[in-house]
Amino acid sequence: MQSREIREKFLKFFEERGHTKIPSASLIPEGDKSVLFTTAGMQPLVPYLMGNEHPQGKRLVNIQKCVRTQDIEEVGDNTHDTFFEMLGNWSLGDYFKEEAIKWSFELLTSKEEGFGLDPKRLYITVFEGDENAPRDEEAFEIWKKYMPENRIYFMGAKSNWWSMGEDGPCGPDTEMFYDVTGKLGDMTKEEYMVADERQEVVEVWNDVFMEYLKKGGKVVGKLSQKNVDTGAGLERLTMALQGKNNIFETDLFAPLMGVTSSRIAADHIRTSVFMIADGVTPSNTDRGYILRRLLRRAYVSDKNIDPIVDAVINHPSYQGLYTFAPNTKEIIHDELAKFEKALSAGLKQVEKGADPFTLFTSYGLPLEIIKEVVPNLDEEKFKEEMKKHQELSRQSSSQKFSN
Repeated sequence: MQSREIREKFLKFFEERGHTKIPSASLIPEGDKSVLFTTAGMQPLVPYLMGNEHPQGKRLVNIQKCVRTQDIEEVGDNTHDTFFEMLGNWSLGDYFKEEAIKWSFELLTSKEEGFGLDPKRLYITVFEGDENAPRDEEAFEIWKKYMPENRIYFMGAKSNWWSMGEDGPCGPDTEMFYDVTGKLGDMTKEEYMVADERQEVVEVWNDVFMEYLKKGGKVVGKLSQKNVDTGAGLERLTMALQGKNNIFETDLFAPLMGVTSSRIAADHIRTSVFMIADGVTPSNTDRGYILRRLLRRAYVSDKNIDPIVDAVINHPSYQGLYTFAPNTKEIIHDELAKFEKALSAGLKQVEKGADPFTLFTSYGLPLEIIKEVVPNLDEEKFKEEMKKHQELSRQSSSQKFSN
């Protein structure tokens, strides 16, 4: 099942269950200064999760473009990426756990209407309870209608509580994981956690039961309505449906990996092209800084960037769905020309015996890139120099580029 078909099947499934399709919002959040990018499908819908009436009703479905960079150091493993598409459906004060779980299971396993995944390779997690909310016995009891009890694990808030940040709607969730090896079978909770750590199981769906309100990092009460916020990363779902053990072998990345051997370059250039399409340009601050960081990391991994850009823009899965900026290559070329100049000048100084820390102070390169280009870097010494530098400048340790 190709990624285009996965999108279409998902949307049709929920439209047939009374959901109205809404378009993806921009990667640049509208009226939300707390985050640089749209990081989840629910983000543009916060006012409606809080109780405002949505003009298109109480049941919604869409595919939302998202960017998350908190896991940037993990990119290159089997499942982490910086740009992804989030498949999501919402109940805004309408149906709740019973329907959400039933439809999640049907969507994943139905051979007629859904994705036809093998239910014997599924594992379920539910919230074990803490000071903010009780153990989710209701979700557990509903899941027992569809899954053996020994495949349902109670987990803590770290994995089974969802919130967008310090403030706003939040709640416990139930997550569905799929055995991508096909060999695991029944597992204890401890064995399941090891399999998760090894990326032998991958999350393919998540239902958040959003009925609580957080303020200043603490749950302060309940929302005026009970909501369901579901989500599945298209890349990971595609990986499970295409029988791969990593996202880079799916059809979403295949054209990119055909022109580069670097997973980091493939991921970062894909994200950069989507950022530029929504109006982001490289700079020293905020969104522009993230774009600059991605482009420079990609360049260090693979200097032949143009074919990767072309592979994203001409990707069959994006044709007719996303529009890319006509000056994408020009923006990338200008940025990387500056970087190449700074990198070349800095490395010449290091070769002449200069402290690698000068790559940061004089050329604006952060530690993550310096580690890539300077073999045997004394990282501890670098960090000590960084502390001294911060004390002298009395500035934050944002490590933003100066070039």
